[in-house]
Amino acid sequence: MASNGSEFSDDAVTTSGWTGGMGDDADAPVPVPAASAPLIGVTTYLEQAQTGVWDVPASFLPKVYLDAVTDAGGIAVLLPPQPVTREIARSVVASLDGLIIAGGADVDPARYGQVPHPRTGAPRSDRDAWEDALLAEAIAIELPFLGICRGAQVLNVALGGTLHQHLPDVVGSERYQPSPAVFGEGDVAVETGSRLAAVLGPDTDALSVHFYHHQALDRVAEGLTVTARSEDGVIEAVELDSVPFGIGVQWHPEENAADRRLFAGLVEAARTHRMGRSRS
Repeated sequence: MASNGSEFSDDAVTTSGWTGGMGDDADAPVPVPAASAPLIGVTTYLEQAQTGVWDVPASFLPKVYLDAVTDAGGIAVLLPPQPVTREIARSVVASLDGLIIAGGADVDPARYGQVPHPRTGAPRSDRDAWEDALLAEAIAIELPFLGICRGAQVLNVALGGTLHQHLPDVVGSERYQPSPAVFGEGDVAVETGSRLAAVLGPDTDALSVHFYHHQALDRVAEGLTVTARSEDGVIEAVELDSVPFGIGVQWHPEENAADRRLFAGLVEAARTHRMGRSRS
């Protein structure tokens, strides 16, 4: 990990925990000792990238994901797509305290038995296989995980669900992805009594979020419960009933630096998971 220019003693603070609420008046993050900071793996893109004189395939992830993890008191570990077997995935997952399946390209529709829609992106088979394997092992050992946008779709497809390949065909507008690199904004209603509601706290019947998806969950996989919808009925969150913390959201919580509640919930669940593992 690159240095940020600060020097730390052996017991220095290197991460910060999210104890604030929302908005400008939220309390400042409270420092957390490095020894208690959980390792959160975050999957990445593999894209052609330019830097300096180089134009090469590279692991890529927007910094806002890293900020969201570290703001919440975790340590972010990048997980780029690579050749994977069950044994490799098991080894990777065993080294983590929590997992984020990040946003990105469309899931290959062949994985849920459909032919591509004209607006569906080219398959990223390497990333699909990598994230599917990591998620399967995370579920097997009840590693806390959070799926974001594509990540929620990966979760649903991995468990046997399907996707709407082009949401404007369903809702009749482009509001969920207004234009390239422009997030849509809107409200979602969170189900009372869900784990998502417990993480977010009160006043979640009209939660303001950032959208950037032209696909969405269609048939929900067995074992998943829908826990949030937009005002026109689009599924915006699901959770896996069989694990202590397994949430997928269709929106982009990493884009809201004033509200780190989802990431704080993941980091806290990761800390609990690590403590339980150390006792066994």
